[in-house]
Amino acid sequence: MHTDFTNNSNTAFSHPDHPPATITEHRGIRYLHLGTKWVQGAMRIDKPDAIELEYVQMMMMWMLFKTQPKRIVQLGLGSAALTKFSYRRFPETNVTVAELNPNIIAICGAQFALPPNDTRLDVREMNALDFVLDTSNHGTIDVLQVDLYDEEARGPVLDTPEFYQACFDCLTDDGIMTTNVFGDFASYDKNLQAMELVFDAVVWVPELQDENIVVLAFKKSPSLDFSDLYERAVAIKKQYNLPAKNWVNGLKQWMLDQQ
Repeated sequence: MHTDFTNNSNTAFSHPDHPPATITEHRGIRYLHLGTKWVQGAMRIDKPDAIELEYVQMMMMWMLFKTQPKRIVQLGLGSAALTKFSYRRFPETNVTVAELNPNIIAICGAQFALPPNDTRLDVREMNALDFVLDTSNHGTIDVLQVDLYDEEARGPVLDTPEFYQACFDCLTDDGIMTTNVFGDFASYDKNLQAMELVFDAVVWVPELQDENIVVLAFKKSPSLDFSDLYERAVAIKKQYNLPAKNWVNGLKQWMLDQQ
């Protein structure tokens, strides 16, 4: 989530009752907007399945702790970067998305290379809160990725202890939630405190360039062995080309800051 003021092309997907989805393009990157200047996602046009934005890459930090999740769920589709990456790079994994805005789903299919639903991919037009409160989802999710913003991007649209409790309930025994906390400073504290009420362990790593903070929330507190994590980071860089060493550095810095 960051600002971008270029406006080289503008394709509107404007189903009524929802913010319109629009695009701009700049230097080979296509950006998603919801009718405002705020960037809601991005895709490098010649690398549609790669994750372009740093904070979105950081949402994959759970890979340091899990190698083969059975089910990944995304709350908020954005430009489908996490969804496509999870679907393409984890061929044994079921990927489910809850996205309220039909304009986003439509533009991701048309402009952001989101594949159609199949036996492993299930993009649903629905409210994220309804999804996590649905008891049929409880205990079924290994990785929950939460990136819920409206067109103003002031802070997550769902940020209560009740919401985070429902997210917790959806996870398997050793499940992990990653979430992006961006917006007014009051929103950081509110979200972190709500998560800490619910989860066994909550750690956060600030993005280097913008104001996003990516939070890892564990249903069951992990052991942080940094030599193991650095080893895993090397493997992630080699196999997936993600800057995982930066994530481990961030976790290490977080631990130092807590002391």
